[in-house]
Amino acid sequence: MPVSMAALADDLAAESVVLRELLAPLREPDWRRDTPAAGWTIADQVSHLAHFDDVAIRSALDPDGFVAERERIVADGGIDPDTIAASYRELSGATLLSWFDDARGRLVEVFGGLEPGLRVPWFGPPMSAASSLTARIMETWAHGQDVADTLGIVREPTDRLRHVAHIGVGARAFSFAAHDRPVPDEPIRVQLTGPGGDIWSWGPEDAADRVTGPALDFCLAVTQRRHRDDVDLTVTGPAATAWLEIAQAFAGAAGTGRERGALG
Repeated sequence: MPVSMAALADDLAAESVVLRELLAPLREPDWRRDTPAAGWTIADQVSHLAHFDDVAIRSALDPDGFVAERERIVADGGIDPDTIAASYRELSGATLLSWFDDARGRLVEVFGGLEPGLRVPWFGPPMSAASSLTARIMETWAHGQDVADTLGIVREPTDRLRHVAHIGVGARAFSFAAHDRPVPDEPIRVQLTGPGGDIWSWGPEDAADRVTGPALDFCLAVTQRRHRDDVDLTVTGPAATAWLEIAQAFAGAAGTGRERGALG
């Protein structure tokens, strides 16, 4: 079945609404509350999303300009999310929310009209427009989890978790590369139960190495929002075990994850 950019854009818009409902009632001091991501406030989480929405739009509409800017960033030492977050800390919560609304609206509009197979540059190998939009869904869900955890709110899981899980499975090789470790040769079967009871699966059905359990728990693990020991996953085989110890669905340097028992 062909990938529908309109459907992906609708899912991103829906995930954005969930996050926005958490943000809209916040008073200014709430925006400065520390989240489980070390050194990051709620404001930092939102500026990160808005910043990279703008960057993703540029990668699609002005790929040559994006590549030139990327080369400058690499020459200056590469992307530092903490430095980016710090550069926006003078912005008020209201300003950040307005920026997020504008950037996200433009992203949905621009990417919703692209061909899914169009290659767009990024910080690493080029990716398809469909993959880029799926990554924005994953990022929104993951950073939204940090906001929800900070506010003590439990979000209702949805079938949009399938996008997050798909990115997590696809990032297995990257997870090992980020830790300068070779990827095990053994195939892995991932079989997850979605919020509605549907079974989502990736990898050979007869693979000896397996990861099974609720989709929510898998997504929390691969986005490093919960420690491996704080999620309800059954992990079988050395290759699967090695992966789940370092799995990360997001780009960049190897993540530090969460402390055992911190939120699980």
